[in-house]
Amino acid sequence: MTARAPRTAALAAAAILAGSAAHADQIRVLNWQGYGTDLDWAVAAFAEATGHRVVHDYFNSEQEMLTKLRTNPGAYDVVMINAAFTPQAREEGLIAPVDVSRIANFADIAPEFAGNPALAADGEIWGVPWTWGLTSFAINTAAFDAPPESIRVLWDPAHEGRVSIRDDALEAVQIAALATGQDINAIADLAAVEAKLAALMPNVRAFWSSENDWNQFMAAGEFDVATYWSGSAARSQAMGLPVEFVVPEEGAIGWLDGLSIPATAPNVEAAHAFIDWMIDPDFHIRWDEEGAPASANAAAAEALPEDAFNRAVLGDPEVVARVQFQAPVDDATRAAYLALWQRLKAAQ
Repeated sequence: MTARAPRTAALAAAAILAGSAAHADQIRVLNWQGYGTDLDWAVAAFAEATGHRVVHDYFNSEQEMLTKLRTNPGAYDVVMINAAFTPQAREEGLIAPVDVSRIANFADIAPEFAGNPALAADGEIWGVPWTWGLTSFAINTAAFDAPPESIRVLWDPAHEGRVSIRDDALEAVQIAALATGQDINAIADLAAVEAKLAALMPNVRAFWSSENDWNQFMAAGEFDVATYWSGSAARSQAMGLPVEFVVPEEGAIGWLDGLSIPATAPNVEAAHAFIDWMIDPDFHIRWDEEGAPASANAAAAEALPEDAFNRAVLGDPEVVARVQFQAPVDDATRAAYLALWQRLKAAQ
């Protein structure tokens, strides 16, 4: 936004907000570190336009995010929540409805995201759709003559000791569900999933836990193929790493992230202004140049260059048709997946 001015409506709202003495000059945002809301140029431009300095706190898992909301009432004004966890946050009273009449850019949110049942419930919006993407895998292009078409490449003996998967029980189980032809949200044969993951272990070079870990392994040439997130793959490419994101014939795991307002937020008006800033196409166009997940804002998606990853790949209807979007997972199911994953790792 330092290079492009935000939309007139957003600036006007921000100017009104900045002129009100009733609001504090600081808002606090809870998010993953390095995930869009804390980009230096974006928060600096927001502060200049509104007078509100943005301060961040971070979490390393969705469970930690929920714990921070539970134990720190009044500490946060905006929180980023994966849509699969938004119903839980709503049911626990951790978040409040968002008044989308205060968010000018909400009108451009794609209908399939704006009406997502995890974010829109009881006639209210509990999270503003912000970004979305896929969990699939990426390849080291130096290790392949052509991108593989099937997720079976993770199990290919030719890549023994050169494969990686994220150290996350839910993600691992859902990847194996795709590989066994099952619905990731209604796994009927968990034994087949466990057997499939057990068969993968001889190929695994290491488990990764962060984007930085993944990039370091790939930069060192230690991976041929590894599970990854689409937005992260775009950033890795922007860094110059020799990677290509693949959506195989079996499909991919889809996720949607929303921006919510905690029930105890002290600066509600500033929170609405910040969310509007984050979904503005001008913000996303610049973020996309640095490597970003796809925007839920249709106007932002349409404004990207035709060869941009988030338009050329995620904008392809044939790709989207193969995506299974994550639904909320109950505690008992999550515990079963974690126990399965811990058994497999202990047997390594």
